[in-house]
Amino acid sequence: METAHAAVTTTRLKDYLPPAYLVDSVTLDVDIHDGVTTVTSELALRRNPDAVISDSMMFNGEGLTLRSLALDGKVLEEADYHYENGELTLSRLPEQATLVSVVDIEPEKNTALEGLYMSNGMYCTQCEAQGFRHITFFPDRPDVLSRFRTTVRADKKKYPLLLSNGNPVEQGEEDGRHWVTWEDPFPKPCYLFALVAGDLACLEDTFTTVSGREVALRLYAEHRDLDKLDHAMESLKHAMRWDEETYGREYDLDIYMIVAVSHFNMGAMENKGLNIFNTSCVLAHPATTTDAGFQRVESVVAHEYFHNWSGNRVTCRDWFQLSLKEGFTVFRDQMFSADMNSAAVQRVGDVDFLVNHQFPEDQGPMAHPVRPSEYQKIDNFYTLTIYEKGAEIVRMQYHLLGAEQFRKATDLYFERFDGQAVTCDDFVDCMAEVSGMDMAQFRRWYSQAGTPILSVEAEQEGDDYSLTFRQHTPPTPGQADKEPLVIPVRLALLDKNGAPVALDQDGLRETVLILDQQAQSFHFPVSESVTPSLLRGFSAPVVLEFDYRPDQLATLLAHDTDGYCRWSAAQRLYFAALDRLVRGQGNADEEAVRLAPVLEQVIDRAGEDPAQAALLLTLPTEVALGDRHSPLDPSGIHMAHQNLKQALGKVLQSQWLSLSENLLATELQMDGVAMGRRQLRNLALDYLAAGGHHEAARIAVELFELPLCMSEELGALRVLVHHRLPGAEQALQQFARKWKDEALVMDQWFSVQASAPGEMTIDTVERLLAHPAFDWKVPNRVRAVLGALAGSNPSAFNTDKGYKVFTSALATVDELNPQIAARIANAAARLHRLEPSRQQVFRGLLKSVSEKASPNLREVLARILAE
Repeated sequence: METAHAAVTTTRLKDYLPPAYLVDSVTLDVDIHDGVTTVTSELALRRNPDAVISDSMMFNGEGLTLRSLALDGKVLEEADYHYENGELTLSRLPEQATLVSVVDIEPEKNTALEGLYMSNGMYCTQCEAQGFRHITFFPDRPDVLSRFRTTVRADKKKYPLLLSNGNPVEQGEEDGRHWVTWEDPFPKPCYLFALVAGDLACLEDTFTTVSGREVALRLYAEHRDLDKLDHAMESLKHAMRWDEETYGREYDLDIYMIVAVSHFNMGAMENKGLNIFNTSCVLAHPATTTDAGFQRVESVVAHEYFHNWSGNRVTCRDWFQLSLKEGFTVFRDQMFSADMNSAAVQRVGDVDFLVNHQFPEDQGPMAHPVRPSEYQKIDNFYTLTIYEKGAEIVRMQYHLLGAEQFRKATDLYFERFDGQAVTCDDFVDCMAEVSGMDMAQFRRWYSQAGTPILSVEAEQEGDDYSLTFRQHTPPTPGQADKEPLVIPVRLALLDKNGAPVALDQDGLRETVLILDQQAQSFHFPVSESVTPSLLRGFSAPVVLEFDYRPDQLATLLAHDTDGYCRWSAAQRLYFAALDRLVRGQGNADEEAVRLAPVLEQVIDRAGEDPAQAALLLTLPTEVALGDRHSPLDPSGIHMAHQNLKQALGKVLQSQWLSLSENLLATELQMDGVAMGRRQLRNLALDYLAAGGHHEAARIAVELFELPLCMSEELGALRVLVHHRLPGAEQALQQFARKWKDEALVMDQWFSVQASAPGEMTIDTVERLLAHPAFDWKVPNRVRAVLGALAGSNPSAFNTDKGYKVFTSALATVDELNPQIAARIANAAARLHRLEPSRQQVFRGLLKSVSEKASPNLREVLARILAE
């Protein structure tokens, strides 16, 4: 049995070589028995005409017990091959050959959740990025595309459902066992392979494609969760229709399946025809799922469906091109969600997430290009840079070309590369070919790490109003020197009443400026005093520096028609007040009084779009505030944030009380307006509690006791717990008794407690990690506690005890699931910005963990600990 870890090496983009042999077809037989599963694999090999001529081929295989190996019917002896460190090498191969291997694996012991493993009595797989090598021998790389024929065998009573990719073509029974053969007619890389064996309930429906074909839709979950699949089914049908209408992409198989799995490292996986989902991304019911959860299910279901073309039919040549499929598909699911809901709210939500999560990644030790140049463990590069920044790069191309030409370019992309593994350059080539644009400089977005800083200065001279732009990208690890990027800047100029003025003689009211130099100036025939509305729609992922006056920000917030610019203006006002408090230059009560008039205007208009109003009224997080200050003083940040929130709670007390009481609904609705009203009501109640209003606890308890849905119940619980109001402990106990059998709801129970601000929460986290319902093997539960602590609770995390609890837990997780440990460790990336005393303590603890860490975790910690 080969058990050692594959040697940790650095893989570099510049060293890419095509595989020596291709695998035209794969015939798999997966014979499942409790304890041991036997996998028989037949690979049809053919020399790759595009590769350097070689008669040797390497096949990946980790943790496999090899029972037999045969080439063209001849059983191979140990002297005929070399198997070491997860690699099987065969030499003297002919032009074509058939390789048959028989191996044993132990899915029940697979806590890393890569390859074939068990989740709540069900067998399932996760093969992206490199999980297939834990199932059988294969050249585990995305540029080897094969047609799969898979037979799954198992005990019929225990595992009545046997699924794999493609369409079912044969089935049978024998001696209490049964088998089903699935055939996928489309060539795919092995990372898209999927298999499920279990006892699951099924929600069935159909979808008729634009060409008239009827597709069977089947969503699977545990029997107790069958009533939580309706929203996902409706979301799937909406996504299928949207992709036909927007991109001309029709589904290509006879059946489309989704399976909900509770043990899953990611959100979901786009396996061809058989998507495997984390339960949190597919199960939804008003009683157990928040409004945000409903929206996430809609988005993720659409995302994985859209991958059928942008990822499956056209896939990435190598893992350096990961954003080719992920960035493009995130952009597609964002546009879908904008069409399904409020476009303004969707865009602000996307930007808020990018700015407060991806930007810090891009500005710290974990910074890397959207197309990295090297990696040690590709699992560590499923990052926000790849996904979210990658989506923004696609969005810029969409706006540079315009909707019509972008559609022509994507049509060309899908048609030209159908059934192939390609690169980010191939995608951009299609944009350039259709538009006629020179995209050479634009490609730097893929290879250059870091967030560009765009500084803008305005000058008025008579009838000439000018804007001068200067772009600068700070150094990042491994990239000291940066070149100018192509940055599209959408803008309008607003008069004193907030109306856009003419920008030229033809009366143009909005334009897009293309920046491609380090410094550029633009002139407009404007004589009156104006407020520039810059980067409308967040037209490029940059940090915008412009010295807005308070009255200009008030104008943008009150009158701008662009949702992003309104939100950005509100954030600037909040940050200015908070920065003064952090530096000890202001008084929280005075800052609140200064902010109150513009916030009152937002509240007065809240009925127009409650969800947008909630976004505009929400303070930046403590994490976001801390990212603006170096060295980072978490205690000072926490105090400034709490004081301003308290002061706003008091100065606008009557408004918060009114919103808390008047937005109460008497019957449940799940449309966007109703969701927005609940979001705004929860926010108002939070401010009311922060201000110490005597009615806050009563309202929160009443809402908790008689909620219409989980958004109300959880919102009330959060207010009670985070503000330590009377009734909080009783509510926590009541919530746990009520929902003890609902894993996803209990994840929220854990998260609410771990995210409560204040140093004392670290003691709560210790108790939660020892709680009988906490399971180190369930990624969702681990993220609910450690993710909430390290990612959103800096005042508890950044203490000596916080660091000790976190690093101890990190080591425990790493022993079971290195992928999850490495992702959680990213929360330590702000190490270099901490005060020296905190940094010294945390650095020492991280070094101790690193010494015994898995390759996944060690790579992440090495980058964080680098001096």
